[in-house]
Amino acid sequence: MVVQGLGNVGSFTGSISQDEGDMIVIGVSELEGTIHNPDGIDIQKLLKYRKDKGTIIGFPGTTKLDVREDWVKIPCDILVPAALESQIHKGNARSVKAKIIAEAANGPITADAEEILLKKGVFIIPDMYANAGGVTVSYFEWLKNLSHMRFGRLEKRFQHNSLYAIVTKVEQLTGKVINEREKLILTRGAEEVDLVRSGLEDTMVTSYHNIREVLKRRKNITDLRTAAFVNALDKVANDYIRLGIFP
Repeated sequence: MVVQGLGNVGSFTGSISQDEGDMIVIGVSELEGTIHNPDGIDIQKLLKYRKDKGTIIGFPGTTKLDVREDWVKIPCDILVPAALESQIHKGNARSVKAKIIAEAANGPITADAEEILLKKGVFIIPDMYANAGGVTVSYFEWLKNLSHMRFGRLEKRFQHNSLYAIVTKVEQLTGKVINEREKLILTRGAEEVDLVRSGLEDTMVTSYHNIREVLKRRKNITDLRTAAFVNALDKVANDYIRLGIFP
């Protein structure tokens, strides 16, 4: 993976992909320049280094590219533009060597560039989907504010007691004893953050499958961005029809 931008979006994309997705970040670009290490760059250590030094340049094990904008030319599986709009344009789109581009920023690929990339066979995860997680969690927060109650407050203790009963029964049936530390891990009820992350994952997975279904079903649609727009418009149209706005 190559990441452009180490703000909230880029830093968390890189660190979560690295820590939870077993991906290797091999390139990072920021205002001060672009660094590369084909063996991998530890994002957490890089963030600390930049906080201490004020730059990513000179991070141990990396080399600085002569031209900052050459981050698009680094061969990789996934390219993540997470900084500004129009970063991949007609002038550099043909230099992209990534198989997948995940638009973490808003509009990082221009329309001309997208046409070139699609012809090259690059799979583009559009911004309207890829960076929708923040809006989704904001929706959850709105629901929480309406109810005046944090997620998990009602069910956490019930989950704990139910899981504890199951673990106790397993001990009785097997004659084995589970130590207290493992028992605490196995019987822990869901915290608010667990429920939010679960809800976010379910929302994003379901949305992606809906978009892919449009792409698969409609033969005249050949890219994920168009499929995402059509999927969204279909939902709006269906709601209008149910409301009686359209016959």
